[in-house]
Order: sequence, then C-alpha cells, then structure tokens
Amino acid sequence: MSKLVVMGVAGCGKSVLAKRLAQALECPMLEGDDFHPAASKEKMRAGIALDDTDRGPWLDRLGQMVADSEGSIVLSCSALKRRYREQLRAAVPDLRFVYIEIDLQTAARRVGARSGHMFPTSLVTSQFATLESPVGEAGVCAISALQSTEAQADTVAAWLESARVQE
Repeated sequence: MSKLVVMGVAGCGKSVLAKRLAQALECPMLEGDDFHPAASKEKMRAGIALDDTDRGPWLDRLGQMVADSEGSIVLSCSALKRRYREQLRAAVPDLRFVYIEIDLQTAARRVGARSGHMFPTSLVTSQFATLESPVGEAGVCAISALQSTEAQADTVAAWLESARVQE
C-alpha cells in the first residue's frame, strides 16, 4: 500500500504525475486544488498568495481524506513548507512525498501557458519564496520536472519498490 503526495511549486507537473502514478498503482487520485475553500480560490485568482492561516484547514482536510482512504492513494498538493508536510504526516504517519524540482523560469513559463487555471503567473515567485525543500527528509523522493512523466513515474516506482524491500 502506498500513500503518496506529489508536491512542488505551481507548474512543476504535480497533477500530471499524480494522475500517472494513480493509474500505475490502480488507486484514487486527489487533486489538492479542488479542495481549497472558495475564499482561498478567490484570493489566488486575485493574485494574492495564500498564507499559513489559509492553508491550515485545507491541509487538515487533505490529511484526513488521505488517512480515511483504504489502500493506496495519490494526492497532488504543493506542501511547500516543512510544517505543511508535518501536518499531513500527523494525519498519515507513513505518508511519502514525491518532490518535483523545477526552476523559477520554467515554472513561470508553464503556468503562463495554462488557460482557465485559478493560479496566475504572478504567484509563482511567492511559491519559490515559501518553498522549503524536502530533500533530506525521510520518505521523500526528489525528481526533476524536466524529465518526461514516464521517466518520473519509473523513478517513483523503483523508489517505492526499494522502500517495500527495506520494510
């Protein structure tokens, strides 16, 4: 059983990889953005970055949804700060994170190319300012956003298999 969070800044490819991993694991996928309260969505549309107060209840809800799920599940969620990841881990102690690393310019370009998304390009810089890299934390696999989705998924599959062997 795998409970995974695919994390990173806007534009890194969280949703695409999370969908691919959920298919491979034959499990549900939760799109974290779908569960933001209406007020948070409006803030983002207005170009206002969310703060810890905005994110706290959202992370509680996501953590509870993952904890309540039976079997494997994949969640896409920015989880930018260590305290956000710890909040999720408090609900799901064996939670694993797949961190998609990307540079600011590539992320901004990708976000700018989206149509109809609530997250404007102007907020990408704030995400990088908020980001506390999870590299070095237990239960984290870091991959490059510049790899193909298939290569990313293969890396995650090998990582998950290695973790199973060690358990």
